[in-house]
Amino acid sequence: MYTVNAYLNFMGNTEEAMNFYQSVFGGTFSRLQRYKDLPGSEKMPADVQHKIIHMSLAISNGTTIMATDSLASMEEHNHFSNNIHLCIQAETETEAEDLFVKLSKGGKVEMPMNKTFWGAYFGMCQDKYGVHWMINFDYPIN
Repeated sequence: MYTVNAYLNFMGNTEEAMNFYQSVFGGTFSRLQRYKDLPGSEKMPADVQHKIIHMSLAISNGTTIMATDSLASMEEHNHFSNNIHLCIQAETETEAEDLFVKLSKGGKVEMPMNKTFWGAYFGMCQDKYGVHWMINFDYPIN
């Protein structure tokens, strides 16, 4: 079975965002590489050398959030849009509520957590870094 993981791009605050996600989901950082670690990086501006080229946060059974700093100096620009959401399948209603509260703090609630007609406890938010999330808990079928 395949595993699909998210790879996020940030404009220079990847380390801050990934620390935020670790505070929400827990997990451990399995990789952290900076541009200064690349061969020839001494030719890069000092502010670029400190940026993150790759960072991985393993949060649960095979799920990893990865991220990088996009570089404006290389004309890389990010545009977060609502055409994609990262969807979390919680194991309990309480866990879903807790994740929603943490992810939406400082961000924007798009749809408050609520019981839905399709038998789930569900909500949507945009976190303070612009990433869109869906949090879902499916009630057991009787």
